[in-house]
Amino acid sequence: MPLELEDLGYSGFFAASREELGLEDYAVARVIAEYKGAYRVKSPAGEYLAEITGKQIFRALEREDYPAVGDWVAVTHLDAERAVINGVLQRKSLLKRKYSDRSEAQVIATNIDAAFIVASMDRDYNLNRLERYMAIVRDGGIVPIVVLNKIDLISALELDSRVSRTARRFGDIEIVATSATAGGGIDALAGGILGGNTYCFLGSSGVGKSSLINRLLEGEAIRTDAISNRTGKGRHTTTGRGMYFLAGGGIVIDNPGMREVGMTDADAGIEDVFAGITELSARCRFKDCTHMHEPGCAVREALSRGELDEEAFANYTRLKKEAEYYEMSSLEKRDKDRQLAKYVKKAKKQLKEFGP
Repeated sequence: MPLELEDLGYSGFFAASREELGLEDYAVARVIAEYKGAYRVKSPAGEYLAEITGKQIFRALEREDYPAVGDWVAVTHLDAERAVINGVLQRKSLLKRKYSDRSEAQVIATNIDAAFIVASMDRDYNLNRLERYMAIVRDGGIVPIVVLNKIDLISALELDSRVSRTARRFGDIEIVATSATAGGGIDALAGGILGGNTYCFLGSSGVGKSSLINRLLEGEAIRTDAISNRTGKGRHTTTGRGMYFLAGGGIVIDNPGMREVGMTDADAGIEDVFAGITELSARCRFKDCTHMHEPGCAVREALSRGELDEEAFANYTRLKKEAEYYEMSSLEKRDKDRQLAKYVKKAKKQLKEFGP
């Protein structure tokens, strides 16, 4: 059966964007891998190594302006193996995080329907870290699903306890318990993956993201190595993003493990994850209440009555501060870019006026 665009995740949303951008005369393909200065794209016609045009590089103001894994792009085929990317279609969703030492955001993947946030049951289980992932996922307009992996390492009693703790912290979030080595929960994981939809796997290095995808692919498409007993970390883990296509029609993206998940301007995602605190904030006496020392603070009152989790509130405060700092840094950067653009424009005008 021939491959169709819809098998790669194409929909009316992208068709409308293609028409709006005036790119109907070009073929479309999906970015399935990203390399340094090049991309692997896939279409019903095949797979191609593609580069963007010089015009696109010139117009790009930040990293988000470049193609990323998951993007739909308009392409010109040069030959049976190479193509040129002429434009990027509008994104349905965007998953990004902040680099620890840069103000610029890193695009993780685009056009994702749902994200599997994986935590392993050895040393990685941490609700605060899960909240960070949850915030960037929900801010990107993506449905989060928590995967508790390596359940073969703990007792059934301890697993029940962790599932309950996770559910209490995140409400009605979907939780799937799995073991990539023993195969437990893989059917439940696969059952939630719909044909034509795109899913990504997120989590720290060594939690078993690639092993889970290999189970879903029913093979060893992604190389994985053993975990060090001393550090609990993988000696070899995924170093690049790649897209894989399941026999049932679902599309999955593997991501490198993240040592940290820095907040970008993910304020909406934070408010969504901490909906209880958001609702309480609406009852505070002051609209700009920081929930630290102001009188009439509904959040502080809920904390004092034991109705709000202290650890969740502390994490909420940390994430809000990070998001606000990133937003402030971004505004300063944009202001500098505007000043530079004005300077260049003025310099060009002067050269024209006083030139030979």
